[in-house]
Amino acid sequence: MDAAKPSSQQVARHVRALPRSGIREFFDLVQGVPGVISLGVGEPDFVTPWHIREAAIYALERGRTSYTSNFGLLRLREAISRNVADHFNVAYNPANEILVTVGVSEALDIAIRALLNPGDEVLYHEPCYVSYSPSVALAHGVARAVPCRAGDGFAVRAEALAAAITPRSRVLLLNFPTNPTGGTMTLGELEAVAALAIRHDLVVITDEIYSELTYEGEHHSIAALPGMRERTIFLHGFSKAYAMTGFRIGYACGPAELVEAMMKIHQYSMLCASITSQEAAIEALRNGEAATSEMREAYRLRRNFIVRAFNEMGLACHLPRGAFYAFPSIRETGLTSKEFAVELLREQNVACVPGSAFGPSGEGFLRCCYATALDRIEEAVERIAGFVRKRR
Repeated sequence: MDAAKPSSQQVARHVRALPRSGIREFFDLVQGVPGVISLGVGEPDFVTPWHIREAAIYALERGRTSYTSNFGLLRLREAISRNVADHFNVAYNPANEILVTVGVSEALDIAIRALLNPGDEVLYHEPCYVSYSPSVALAHGVARAVPCRAGDGFAVRAEALAAAITPRSRVLLLNFPTNPTGGTMTLGELEAVAALAIRHDLVVITDEIYSELTYEGEHHSIAALPGMRERTIFLHGFSKAYAMTGFRIGYACGPAELVEAMMKIHQYSMLCASITSQEAAIEALRNGEAATSEMREAYRLRRNFIVRAFNEMGLACHLPRGAFYAFPSIRETGLTSKEFAVELLREQNVACVPGSAFGPSGEGFLRCCYATALDRIEEAVERIAGFVRKRR
């Protein structure tokens, strides 16, 4: 009888090759460290507003515990349709052009799987959220990163994208405002990218989960630009704007044929999103705008403080126009991103994420989430400043 293969050899090759999340790998180090101040996990420090939680509780009290349509509750899809039309200037039919998902992460995963044939290429800008490249690999695609620069505010340039396009390029993945940099795009910059997508027949996946957290200028969606609706999958959700991370509720909008393809995958994996979360999401869209505005203003004040503090201690930091992350350069210390983060944690009990967790273009930077109380941020930057002074 043949000897059994080592268990590692029983795992699919493309899964074996996946790295662990750089964020989660780093925060394994944080667990159990007493007195740590975390500027790490990208999660609002606000509790979900009471009226949204109450809607979830009331749904449970009424016995709303069943499956829903694979597409999600029609009432929620109708509310999403109105919200997207009002805030993003693009109209979608709630009957067949909107799919409710288990967070935006699922929406991204099934969008990529619905679009790619093996070997197809996905262009994306970097530094970027940690799941983009692995999601492409899991769909047997090829991820092609396009670096962005701090000098450009971490916007992606159409000419840089054009230089990366090959005959196998199929999808362009965008995320503005961006995690981890807080970068945004002007209307003119988006128009140049849209023209490129049309010229090269690219399908665009636009992840706009941080759109409500835009501090300067107006947020524009590429889906609303001429000629883009029919080639764009628009992703959004409730985690950031409404502090609903644990509800795991997101959605995708797009042409009916593409949404139908995504639904086919969704129905065999997730079936449907939680009905309790969907009921809460309806309430968020109905009455959540005031709470979102209050959170955004709190983040703006924290952003202004932390960015000024980094620049004053000699860590060059651009002013992020969206999201809730500062992305200072730590190159002048002579340390790598991971060395800086690990030593900062060990010496000062401050947890930040190495920029390298967000791709090679993030090396030399540190992601610091300012979705935490201002007094904690003040203490954190004092500790970071002391850490930097010792290395001069």
